[in-house]
Amino acid sequence: MDGEASGIRYPFEAPPEEGAAVEVAEGVLWLRMPLPLKLDHVNCYALDDGDGWTLVDTGMSSRRSRAIWQALLDGPLAGKPVTRVLVTHHHPDHIGNAGWFQAEHGAELLTTRTAWLMARMLVLDVQDHVAPETADFWRAAGMLPAILEQRLAERPFNFADVVAPLPLGFTRLREGDTLRAGGRDWAIRIGNGHAPEHATLWSQSDNLVLGGDQLLPSISPNLGVYATEPDADPVAEWYEACERLLRFARPDQLVLPGHKLPFRNGPVDVKDSVFTLKNPGTDEGFRGACQAQ
Repeated sequence: MDGEASGIRYPFEAPPEEGAAVEVAEGVLWLRMPLPLKLDHVNCYALDDGDGWTLVDTGMSSRRSRAIWQALLDGPLAGKPVTRVLVTHHHPDHIGNAGWFQAEHGAELLTTRTAWLMARMLVLDVQDHVAPETADFWRAAGMLPAILEQRLAERPFNFADVVAPLPLGFTRLREGDTLRAGGRDWAIRIGNGHAPEHATLWSQSDNLVLGGDQLLPSISPNLGVYATEPDADPVAEWYEACERLLRFARPDQLVLPGHKLPFRNGPVDVKDSVFTLKNPGTDEGFRGACQAQ
């Protein structure tokens, strides 16, 4: 079921061009970073704090992405420093350049404790060969022998390939916190399922929601199980988060998601929200990029 059929509306017909920005609300700019995957982009946002910018998510770390960020810093974001980087969750397309902003621009990193710990652990866990536990997990899951043989012969994906080193130190976001950014007070509400302790931000003064990958239009987030926690139940965690977060949903809210287009008129009832599982985001490239979890 696509977004239009479910009642979702998209007030912006096209995303920003590379190195450009679209103002989606007063003091809130929508930016995009390319991804080398089937899901070929991630949305980022810049919140105007008056004397600086708070960025929400950062794209994967690469020479190309940093060149795009530099074009943004010289263009739409010019005249003010990036003072804070808020990362919704630990996946590389969201936290990839956060450490670069910390090290090169002196930005403060804001994220949840689990997101920071997961990302820092994975960045430091560089492997030249597939870990035995991962190989056993793949076998137990029924991976075809030919695919297993190919993967065991290849160098595995490492987070450090696309995530900049993370310096020590971050500011923790917790359920129920209030954050001042972009001229607004935002309530921090935590989701799960796609990524543990995923931060979403709900404006307390207008109708904006920063949804990350917890709140996406027309697809569900990827809900994956990995060798690090083979008995995990991300579907149950995601449903629990949907039930909890939908209590705060209103049809007039403009949701700014991590992928696809900003949208209004999202589900406001749990029975309406389950349509997302009928068209799951099963992008093979993104699963492969995150297999090290």
